[in-house]
Amino acid sequence: MLVGTWNLENLYRPGGKFGPKDKATYEAKLASLAATIEALNPSVLGVQEVGDPEALADLAGMLEGTWHTTLSEHTDERGIRVGFLSSLPVFVVADENRFPEPLRPVQSGDAGRPVSRAGRGVLAVTVTTRAFFFDVAVCHLKSKLLSYGGGRFQPRDEGERARFGAYALYRRAAEATLVRSVAGRLLKGDGRRHDVVVLGDLNDEVSAATTQILLGPPGSEIGTPGFDQPDKGDAQRLWNVAPLVPPEQRWSRIHAGRRELIDHVLVSRGFLDLVKAAGTGVPGATAMALPSVEDGDPAERRNATGSDHAPVWIRIER
Repeated sequence: MLVGTWNLENLYRPGGKFGPKDKATYEAKLASLAATIEALNPSVLGVQEVGDPEALADLAGMLEGTWHTTLSEHTDERGIRVGFLSSLPVFVVADENRFPEPLRPVQSGDAGRPVSRAGRGVLAVTVTTRAFFFDVAVCHLKSKLLSYGGGRFQPRDEGERARFGAYALYRRAAEATLVRSVAGRLLKGDGRRHDVVVLGDLNDEVSAATTQILLGPPGSEIGTPGFDQPDKGDAQRLWNVAPLVPPEQRWSRIHAGRRELIDHVLVSRGFLDLVKAAGTGVPGATAMALPSVEDGDPAERRNATGSDHAPVWIRIER
């Protein structure tokens, strides 16, 4: 079974403010996404940046076989949300966007009220087959892309840039705390016995502080001396599978010409034993040809006929 995550980038039907300019461009994007998904052949794919639920249904309709779409009810100001595209039926166990108490609201700009909710919801489902029973959550944390008052993407001065960089970090950290809260409940007190997967565009790399929040108790990461030494922390830990991805594949986006891994798969202790391979892009294929994205208005890529992210996946077996 293959489980993965993929940011589909601006998946809207044509005609709206954020969607492609015409039907032909839209159909070209759907065809590109569908070709990658069919080559990937996932059982469960966590997805991000679904703008129109109908667009995800259109994508599912282009795939061979029966596919199920499950979407969060919580969207950001552009209407994008997270969800699942799966060849297996799933049922929802959580769909949350409020920061967990006692975490207080965080400042998000120079003016206005602090925010107490994530920009996009955290959606969790249960997957049940004859061989597997696990919970999987999908998320999309606050981007490092900075936007300023009045729809600007360039600051008036470096002081404003620094402040808004801090605001974005506050929010991404609070959102990571929400994801960790949801994951903690899914672990049911012991991830050695309860199988849990967290998927998502975390908008930062493996060593980032916000990514590290999701791991739980420190120590035992893959490749460290403590990995093969079980301890009490294993009950609450999540393991980022990034070190299992071949080094030449260890990236999922290109920003300003630099490859970075910002899309992640994390698993509980028991589930980690089921992971037989991990990768990015399509298994067995050469690296995906991704564009280099720059800071600026995300709507500038509304007519792109593919995604600016590569899928990240794991293959599991019993």
